[in-house]
Amino acid sequence: MHGRVRVVRIPWTSGYPPLDNAGVEPLVWDDPLPAHPRRILVTGTSGSGKTTVAAALSGHLGIPHTDIDGLYHGPGWVPRPDFVVDVAALAGRAEWVTEWQYSVVRPLLLGRADLLVWLDLTRAAVMRQIVPRTLRRRLRRVELWNGNVEPPLWTLLTDRDHILRWAWRTHAKTAARVHSVLASPDPPTVVRLRSRREVTAWLGGPVAALGPARLRPLPGRHQ
Repeated sequence: MHGRVRVVRIPWTSGYPPLDNAGVEPLVWDDPLPAHPRRILVTGTSGSGKTTVAAALSGHLGIPHTDIDGLYHGPGWVPRPDFVVDVAALAGRAEWVTEWQYSVVRPLLLGRADLLVWLDLTRAAVMRQIVPRTLRRRLRRVELWNGNVEPPLWTLLTDRDHILRWAWRTHAKTAARVHSVLASPDPPTVVRLRSRREVTAWLGGPVAALGPARLRPLPGRHQ
């Protein structure tokens, strides 16, 4: 069904120092998953589709999805004081799917995760997604988290951390983070998806083959 989605497997470490353990590489879209994941992180730059993929995984596997932005942003875009406590409680649960964001809680989530999904889209592909999304949210005054809406479009010119400028500027950081994860002593399973087409094929292939989750111990990760 997805035979024409075949990709050339270029060593992912191109442009980065070689890993100490040269055998540690991420899985790709058509690799079967080695176990049924129970705690899943989705990583990628802003606008890469993390929340969409996390919600899809939740639906496929029957694992609850928590939008981490909803835990972080309080009214008026002020960070919630209970953010770290709430994420710690989330990480302690038996099953969850969430986005791998916010430096203060990344180690906490990673230490519990058994699957890290890496949305490694090009910068151009990300901008093709995030620009219309931002315009739509602003023009329609879409409520995001705790009453917040996108700021006026003119703030793109005045705010260095406007979501569009942030997505462009920080695009390369995700690959560096994933490189560090794979070089660590006990990384979770990592799946690298390089396009929306690969995301669709992966969800319809290896993920769909798993079916809904059933609670059971997973070897090699914290229970």
